[in-house]
Amino acid sequence: MAKLQNKVNRFVYWTPRILSILFLLFLAMFSLDIFDMQLDFWGTVLGLFMHNIPVFVLLVVLIISWKYECVGGVFFILAGLFYTVMVLTTVAIRTPHPWYMLFWPVPIATPAFLIGILFLLNWHVKKRK
Repeated sequence: MAKLQNKVNRFVYWTPRILSILFLLFLAMFSLDIFDMQLDFWGTVLGLFMHNIPVFVLLVVLIISWKYECVGGVFFILAGLFYTVMVLTTVAIRTPHPWYMLFWPVPIATPAFLIGILFLLNWHVKKRK
């Protein structure tokens, strides 16, 4: 029984950290569209920086969350909520908007929610020990 508990604890510990890294790489991938703009060197650097500000913020949160899981849990859930509200209010402002725009936040907000829940679960397991 202790072996199974140890495996579960390792799974709960490593899963949100690995998913966070993959999620940050996924978000950073969206910044690659800056190369289609054919900007000069400094314009490209500035564009990459601007596109990756959320990635940098979440990277800092991940570093803090490595030790303090409740910070990651709360922040990733809030980040998912913020993104969802931001997209839905943008869609609501447009008068004629297609219905499928309501589902636009799903691929980005869902992993953020999942990562946040896993961080909180890890925090809870760690607190119970």
